Amino acid sequence: MREKIHPKYVEAEIRCACGNVIKTRSTKPLILIGICNVCHPFYTGTQKFVDTAGRVDKFQQRLAKTQAAQAAAATRRKKK
Repeated sequence: MREKIHPKYVEAEIRCACGNVIKTRSTKPLILIGICNVCHPFYTGTQKFVDTAGRVDKFQQRLAKTQAAQAAAATRRKKK
């Protein structure tokens, strides 16, 4: 094997958004993840709702705006 071509293999810490910390070894000293085996629904048996960047809220706002516009158009059609 050639020397000085491989990355350094150091002690690493994997941190989950739920607060779980896993010690391992990797080429990166710190790895940040969103879901791990402690909080993942498959392993816990409970369903957990994960809303990233308010996507559900944005969708509900667009839906409400569309429904309001459709209702306004329907009332205008009834008046004619």
